[in-house]
Amino acid sequence: MTGFAQIESLLAQQAIELPSWAFGNSGTRFKVFGTPGTPRTPEEKIADAAQVNMFTALSPSVALHIPWDRVDDYEALGAFANEHGVALGTVNSNTFQDDDYKFGSLTHVDPTIRQKAIDHHFECIDIMGHTGSRDLKIWLADGSNYPGQVDLRGRQDRLADSLRQIYDRLSGEQRMVLEYKFFEPAFYHTDVPDWGTSYAQVSALGERALVCLDTGHHAPGTNIEFIVMQLLRLGKLGSFDFNSRFYADDDLIVGAADPFQLFRIMFEVVRGGGYGADSDVAFMLDQCHNVEDKIPGQIRSVLNVQEMTARALLVDRDALAAAEIAGDVLGANAVMMDAFYTDVRGDLAAWRESRGLAADPMQAYAASGYQQKIATERVGGVQAGWGA
Repeated sequence: MTGFAQIESLLAQQAIELPSWAFGNSGTRFKVFGTPGTPRTPEEKIADAAQVNMFTALSPSVALHIPWDRVDDYEALGAFANEHGVALGTVNSNTFQDDDYKFGSLTHVDPTIRQKAIDHHFECIDIMGHTGSRDLKIWLADGSNYPGQVDLRGRQDRLADSLRQIYDRLSGEQRMVLEYKFFEPAFYHTDVPDWGTSYAQVSALGERALVCLDTGHHAPGTNIEFIVMQLLRLGKLGSFDFNSRFYADDDLIVGAADPFQLFRIMFEVVRGGGYGADSDVAFMLDQCHNVEDKIPGQIRSVLNVQEMTARALLVDRDALAAAEIAGDVLGANAVMMDAFYTDVRGDLAAWRESRGLAADPMQAYAASGYQQKIATERVGGVQAGWGA
C-alpha cells in the first residue's frame, strides 16, 4: 500500500471552500436557534471563516449567497477577506425566498416572474465581476406538489431558455454550476431532481456549464461515487457541496453519517482525475449547524474531508487493477478496506505540525479564546441567519 510520505505533496493541494451561511443561525423548518457570537454582517461571517483556515490551512475561500451577503462595495468586501487571509469564491443565487417564486422561478409559467429570476442571476454575475469569482452556483426550489399542477415538459423548456440567457451573460473564465436535489420543498416533482437532468440541461449550454453534486441530495441507497465517476468521465463535474444526512437532506457535518461513503467518493475523485492542481473541480461545504457551534463544525468538516482524502490517496491502485484482472473479488475489496482502515490521524497531526499548524485544530481553536471573544463583542444588531 502507498505510504503516507508519498501522499504529502498531494494533501498540500487540498482546498475546501466554506459557505458564508454556515456561520449564521440555521435550523429545521420548526425552529432556528440563536447562539452567542453569531455574525451580524458578511464581514463577520468572513472573519469567522478565516478562523477555520487559520487552524487548518484547508479553506482559503468563502462562498457568498445573494441576497444574504449583499453589500454596497464588493471590492471592499474582497479586500476585507484578503486582509483575513481568505478570498471570495462561488456566488450562490437565491430564488426560493421571494413570494413571487411560490410556483417557480426560472421555470415559472409567468414570463414576468421568470425574467425577475433571470435578472437576479444577472446581478450575481455582475457581483462575480467585482469579486473575481469563477463560479455561479444555481440551486432551484422549483417543482410541484400534485399531479396535474404543472406541465412538466413545459417547465423543462422554460428552464432551458432561462439557463441559456444566464449562461450567455457569463464572461471570461466564469462558469455556471447547476445543483440538483431529488425532493423538497416540492414533493411531487422537482425541476432539477437528479444528475441526469442537470447534465442534460448544462450539456446543451456549453463547456463552462457544469453539474454541482451535493452529497446529501440523493435518495437513500444511491451509489453517489458512481455518479461522481460518470460526471468526471463526461467532463461535467464542476463542484461538490459536501455534507451528510441520515435520512433526508439534513446538511450535517460531512462524514458524520457514513465515513466509508465519503472515502469511496474521494477515491473515485482521485482515480478519475478530479483532485489536484490539474483539476478544475471545486470542493465546498454546504452545511447548516443548528445545535453545534458554527466554527468548530466547519473545522470538523474540513478535517473529515482531509482524513478521507488521505485514506483514498493510500489505496494501492496497481494492486487493485491486478486483482480485477485476476478476477480476485475479495482481494480487490481487501485493497480498498486496508486503505480505509488505515489510521492516518497521527500522520496528519505530525504533518500539520511540520507546516506550522497545531496538531489538533479543534483543540487549538477551543483554546484560542476566539469563541468567547465574539460572544462578548457581538452584542446588538441582527444575527445573520436564513434570509439574512
